[in-house]
Amino acid sequence: MTDGVPGLVGAPAKLNLCLYVGPARDDGLHEICSLFEPLELADELRISEAEADEVISEGIEGPDLSAIALAALRRHGWDGPPVRIEVTKRVPVAAGLGGGSADAASVLRLGMGEVEGLRSIAAEIGADVPSQLQPRPCLVAGAGEVIEPAPAPGEHAVVLIPQAEGLATAEVYAEADRLGSPRREAEIEALRRQLRDAIDTGNSPLSYPEHLVNDLQAAAISLRPEIETALRALEEAGAAHSMVTGSGPTAFGLYATRPQADAAAAELRDHFADALATGPMSL
Repeated sequence: MTDGVPGLVGAPAKLNLCLYVGPARDDGLHEICSLFEPLELADELRISEAEADEVISEGIEGPDLSAIALAALRRHGWDGPPVRIEVTKRVPVAAGLGGGSADAASVLRLGMGEVEGLRSIAAEIGADVPSQLQPRPCLVAGAGEVIEPAPAPGEHAVVLIPQAEGLATAEVYAEADRLGSPRREAEIEALRRQLRDAIDTGNSPLSYPEHLVNDLQAAAISLRPEIETALRALEEAGAAHSMVTGSGPTAFGLYATRPQADAAAAELRDHFADALATGPMSL
């Protein structure tokens, strides 16, 4: 494989361990404060030289962020060889796990060191894309473009219960606006400082459950009431904490160890066929 064409690359899902939502900005996006964690669960992108640029993504309906990212690289002057990108989806689509954003970020990494302003390009593609350019635990603010690396968390594992049908992020934010009560900017900033203090020592997220809050959870449940069933099932299967990730509809539970998560996922698959155990991505 020639320089600049990496072959097989991973695009890890991201988990929102918390998501605080503030008021809408002039650009229509909302101020947020969130703690992102990349997961072992990841899409795979096979990148090879080709006669012309081509992106093939399975199971994608609507805009393909991988193709959008490649086109953006070309517009901003990336002159690498034509590539064929085959995306194998393992992260559920429209699930609040950032799979499409991770795929786009993996494509943008082709231009690292060659194209200036990759983070700005990423932000134009989607709010979650900038944080995925270098997958790692991070505190995220603004509308997703303000990124602060965070210490790797202590031991824990995750069980995910995706839904058969995804949710569009814009629809969930619109429902959250309809339900009302966004946090004020000053509160968002105060929560960000508290969260930074909580994660500073690299503790497991199970040590600060008071911060594991998702302000979009009520909106996601309003649009998809069956999420509550998944959350209750996780609690009954021993999760120390359960909530919705991102804009949903995926419910997740936190467990102290991977064996506990594996056992819970096996139990849950009797009623939720797609339940799976995963953990933080190794750094």
